[in-house]
Amino acid sequence: MKVALIHDWLVGLGGAEQVLLALSEIFPEAPIFTTVYNQKNLPQFKNKKIYTSFINNLPFGQQKPQIYLSLLPKIFEDFDLSGFDLVISSCHCASKGVLVKPETLHISYCHTPIRYVWMPWLDPRLSDSLYKRWLAHKLRLWDFQAAQRVDKFVANSKNVALRIKKYYKREAEVIYPPVRTSFFEPVDSLNKLGDYYLLVGRLVAYKKPGLVIEAFNKLGLPLKVVGVGPELEALKKSAKKNIEFLGKLDDDELKKCYARALAFIFPAEEDFGIVPVEAMASGRPVLAYKKGGVKETVLEGETGEFFEEQTVESLVSTIKKFKPLKYYPSKIRKRAEEFDERVFKKKFLKFINHE
Repeated sequence: MKVALIHDWLVGLGGAEQVLLALSEIFPEAPIFTTVYNQKNLPQFKNKKIYTSFINNLPFGQQKPQIYLSLLPKIFEDFDLSGFDLVISSCHCASKGVLVKPETLHISYCHTPIRYVWMPWLDPRLSDSLYKRWLAHKLRLWDFQAAQRVDKFVANSKNVALRIKKYYKREAEVIYPPVRTSFFEPVDSLNKLGDYYLLVGRLVAYKKPGLVIEAFNKLGLPLKVVGVGPELEALKKSAKKNIEFLGKLDDDELKKCYARALAFIFPAEEDFGIVPVEAMASGRPVLAYKKGGVKETVLEGETGEFFEEQTVESLVSTIKKFKPLKYYPSKIRKRAEEFDERVFKKKFLKFINHE
């Protein structure tokens, strides 16, 4: 059976790329079709056969392929997949829109319907001009049609399965994405915990890092921030001295940071949310906004706590009541292991074989 993998773009390592990496390990001979590939940022794929589009050679294509968003539908429709029996798209944008032969099975692993097209209240990137709103409208029409070409949908959470049902009128199997739980490990004694809270992720507006900065400005408690992004400089300017920005850490540094934190703060409404599971794999409780995929991973009172509103006041109140020593690292880690990459591979292969 000849298999092809399709992905929106390869510019940095996020949850979608971790899924693609796991799929490429299941199907090591499968080529990858994508718009652009930044090998410097993603050396994990350097030994894979990768087919890119002309955007790969355009200005800023390998850094910000989203600036060519209007071209993506045609790019994916132009890929020649006529020689494949099974096509698997890893999609949060347009890769589901590939054209395949009637006898080819197309399974789309959907990270989410396009947030800035279907859910502007969550991600307003296409909402601040008349042209962008027109583009969002045109993409909604195309995206719905493209979703009807898919034979089977797999969603990364029940949360996303509901979106697929709402916007595409399609049912979806839920298979949670792979997390490298075996890489992370808890401290062997609570005496080795630090005195800080931790925020990890891309520093972009819709992930609400500013909410956390403002909350810790009020609390005066130590906070470490790991990550980079367009909000970084503004956040640094607004932060008080109790907040430390660590930038981008390597895996070993991040591993230590997770394990010694009092708790991990997660203020965003995410499709699934891999970083809270990484924190739990490190034995640390998660304090999260009670919306999105995190409700499917964090067990309230056992592996973390929720704050009800996406406000500074709600987060501050939750942190003030939080008692870190009531949580057992081994119990938290056991929950995280349910989302290990081995579990993902087993379930995905079972799904394909059933189809």
